[in-house]
Amino acid sequence: MSDQDKPKREKIDIELDESVAEGTYSNLAVINHSVSEFVVDFISMMPGAPKAKVKSRVILTPQHAKRFLKALADNVHRFESAHGEIKDYEQPPLPLNFGPTGEA
Repeated sequence: MSDQDKPKREKIDIELDESVAEGTYSNLAVINHSVSEFVVDFISMMPGAPKAKVKSRVILTPQHAKRFLKALADNVHRFESAHGEIKDYEQPPLPLNFGPTGEA
């Protein structure tokens, strides 16, 4: 394939604000979905604390959720190839309460 036949990829400038670059700690993620979107709530939960707080919410289209799943799986595989298997410790199920339940 000649250079003229190759599809041209445009570069995207990605800006990263300092406050976002610092990151947000999360040790729990809760995922919900509808027909049109996936909602991922990243939560910080401290041992012994009666409450946990959603620190960030990311909303994805189903297509982007699937791409994210593939990208995360690829990165986990590369990490484990370099550093060994990530241990998955059994955790007791957590009763989650997001406030009162809605009624129709």
